[in-house]
Amino acid sequence: MALTDDIDLLAQQPLFGGMSSDQLRLIAFGSDRRLISTGQMLFREGSPAESAYVVVSGALELSTTGADGQPKVQHIAGPGTLLSELALVTLVERKFTAVAREDSSVIRITRALFHRLIEEYPDAARVIENRIRDNIARLAARATAQLHRFS
Repeated sequence: MALTDDIDLLAQQPLFGGMSSDQLRLIAFGSDRRLISTGQMLFREGSPAESAYVVVSGALELSTTGADGQPKVQHIAGPGTLLSELALVTLVERKFTAVAREDSSVIRITRALFHRLIEEYPDAARVIENRIRDNIARLAARATAQLHRFS
């Protein structure tokens, strides 16, 4: 896939929406592409998350470990899915184990690259700050809407 294809895919991500082509080019050029074979693990639940991934092709099974110690599939991440976006901003642990359901391709974006973007393009930091603020507001609204279930 060409660099322009990666830029187009990144531009579709809500986190990167509204960024300039130069900003997206920096991310696309500085990231690396990984091929994951069917059954191969991309990352494990509870491990330190130092990067985010965008699924380019294929599908990844996201699972958590149940009380019985067995994996429980929570979601299937297909093309265009951004995984572990919070890892770009701060130190976090992986919330899922990601295993390829089929041969898949991902773009890996490191926290260091993301910080470079913010250093070189301070206006990108404002865009991202607004996205994070909006995400938190939506999460709070959903939580508030569910309060009646716990009363």
